[in-house]
Amino acid sequence: MAGDTDSKDKREARTLAIAIVVLLVLLLGAAVLLLPQLAEISRVSLEPGLGLKDAAVISFFVTIALMVVFAIAAGDGFIGEIQFMLAGFASFFVIIWLMLAWIF
Repeated sequence: MAGDTDSKDKREARTLAIAIVVLLVLLLGAAVLLLPQLAEISRVSLEPGLGLKDAAVISFFVTIALMVVFAIAAGDGFIGEIQFMLAGFASFFVIIWLMLAWIF
């Protein structure tokens, strides 16, 4: 009885190992085929684009919209949460501003 389950477990482990190896080979092949496209994407993405001033304006309005959504979701707790909303505004603004300037 123990020999049957042991051989069944070995067969399942072998099948699983073969499937993982096949998936890794397919993933490696896909990565090799995508290298030219990834090079093009990185070339386009790293060109100079949106400056700090334009990114600050966009970030301000995105952050205001986000804070309005948060305030609506807070409901009755808005008054007690205003100090956290102001701190959240500052941190979201800086993060979104710098990410916009860096990515775009």
